[in-house]
Amino acid sequence: METDVRLFSGSATQVLSNQIAKSYGKDLGQMSHYCFSDGEIQVSYDESIRGQSVFVIQSTMPPADNLMELLLMLDAAKRASAKEIIAVLPYFGYARQDRKDQPRVAIGAKLVADMLALAGATRVMTMDLHADQIQGFFDIPVDHLYASSIFLPYVQSLNLPHLTIAAPDMGGSKRANAYAKHLKAEIVICYKQRSKANVVDKMTAIGEIEGRNIVLVDDLVDTGGTLCKAADMMMERGALSVRAVCTHAVLSGKAYENIHNSKLTELIVTDTVPLKQVSEKIKVISVAELFAKVIHSVQNYESISSNFIM
Repeated sequence: METDVRLFSGSATQVLSNQIAKSYGKDLGQMSHYCFSDGEIQVSYDESIRGQSVFVIQSTMPPADNLMELLLMLDAAKRASAKEIIAVLPYFGYARQDRKDQPRVAIGAKLVADMLALAGATRVMTMDLHADQIQGFFDIPVDHLYASSIFLPYVQSLNLPHLTIAAPDMGGSKRANAYAKHLKAEIVICYKQRSKANVVDKMTAIGEIEGRNIVLVDDLVDTGGTLCKAADMMMERGALSVRAVCTHAVLSGKAYENIHNSKLTELIVTDTVPLKQVSEKIKVISVAELFAKVIHSVQNYESISSNFIM
């Protein structure tokens, strides 16, 4: 028998949270979000959550206020005597800082993992972490969902002949290989050189490109520099078309301009991060139904492995 479940949303993901709640079959719980004149955040639950399972939904993309608001919501739930507190992060910010790759740098992903648990989270639910091993940063259960379960049916519906799946960099080869195996497609791996973060100096590709319909696969798109450079390079080398599938549409800086001016046919993303503007080249597929289904399974102690394609 399912215990009483309450779903609450942070201010950054209200639209997605409402869709998750609707798919789940419940209304979002009532909360107050208040900012002092200096920007300090205060949150409070407007209904009793004592002894109940509380799911707090908030993506932690910049600004850092989104992460701080989530931490405050978790702390408030803990102090209100919630039975279980599940932090639902459709997009886990700071995941790119997952290792010490140069001297004297922070491991941001580990720090965020520690803060979530300290604030009161008893479980974490998220999607397409930048690196799978981030799950090991937690001492509490982590439900790591994959957007491949909604992306793959869409790619299949396109019925693209001569399909090839591409990884935009060496680090994405595992993800691209999983897509290629499922779709029975060829695979291409791009190699890029950077002088600094978000700036690609040089790019080449390993694999057959000419006469192929290419689908680039990545966990997130930030400035769009890598994807756009890869798309332009592949079209110059004779590709029939280039699309990109990216879970988290961070899209900062000149990303929308870069995508619009690139040779990308289409960029397919999810709604884990709200789009800042509409673009004719960007298609959004919702993850609401998937999260609602997994929340239901978690509450009923049912297996969620059927939701994993990768």
